[in-house]
Amino acid sequence: MLKILLFFNYLALLLCFTVGFWLKIEKMIHNMNIPKDYTIIGIDGGGTKTHGVLYTDGQIKSEMKAGTTRIGAVGVGESSERTLNMIVELCNKAEIEVSELDAVVVGVAGVWLEEEKKRSAQLIKTLARGQGIKFSDLMVTSDAEIALEGALGGANGIMVIVGTGSIALAKPEKNKLNRCGGWGIELDDEGSGAWIGREGLTAVVRALDGRGKATMLTDKIVKLYPSIDIKIPRTIVKAYAERVFEYQNLTPYLMECAEKGDEVSLEIIQRSARHLLELPTTLMKDFKESKVNVALMGGIIDADTLLKKMLEKEIATVEKLKLAKPVGSAIDGALMMAMKMIEQDL
Repeated sequence: MLKILLFFNYLALLLCFTVGFWLKIEKMIHNMNIPKDYTIIGIDGGGTKTHGVLYTDGQIKSEMKAGTTRIGAVGVGESSERTLNMIVELCNKAEIEVSELDAVVVGVAGVWLEEEKKRSAQLIKTLARGQGIKFSDLMVTSDAEIALEGALGGANGIMVIVGTGSIALAKPEKNKLNRCGGWGIELDDEGSGAWIGREGLTAVVRALDGRGKATMLTDKIVKLYPSIDIKIPRTIVKAYAERVFEYQNLTPYLMECAEKGDEVSLEIIQRSARHLLELPTTLMKDFKESKVNVALMGGIIDADTLLKKMLEKEIATVEKLKLAKPVGSAIDGALMMAMKMIEQDL
């Protein structure tokens, strides 16, 4: 009986949150003088998965999730094709024609430069024309930019994303956008899921050599991946080279080891939090205000991890930074941007 009551309490809270957010969206639509019968699509093309929604008549009419559209992973052609397929499928689910769409905003991981945005948008339109489809208004931008819009609700402030990668965006004033981080694991992304996993793997091989302290993560890796034989350490190199695992796959297990008191893992998480703090403290210099709101987003944040807690404590030590709860998600940001596109066209 207790479990049933808890379940219904959870449903009630979820409903309240959802209704609350969409009431804000409806208020925003009213303030922009955008009729409810406008039909828009927002897509968040992240590094791991792609999430899209179709919004019309004041509500979400269709929603779907699919694999990544990150250009670095699948290429610009495949990314554009997958995006178009999602747009068409969302329309099919809502039982409307693509030509009825008033605006589409797509945030894609791996897109940042203006030429990259234009190239992706143009390719989607070209592919669409091949299917006899024409868009009224289509924008392709960075997934980080739609996340910033959603996190801050269009207001000024800083957003830090911590997922497979790490990046921070700042909006110190209207129509101005600054970034810090987001260089990719090959160059940087310190504090990210991929960075944590790589540091964990480095700690494992250092321990095997006798150069570093032993870590619980070694036994974890052996149990997780049977192809790894600890008596033959080079099997670790072989497993990674053959993509048996990616760096970020190791991160949840390293977190688990840290929570169990593993000194090596805990030290990596602590370093991660300090690296991530560098992102907002660098960007806050562009703000004239005495207090700057900082919203945290991303898979590692959403999972309420040990790193999230440590990062929040680090942010609390900086007088100018004020931790703020995200107003909405990246998808919400895409929908907001789509509505602004319509407002500009009116």
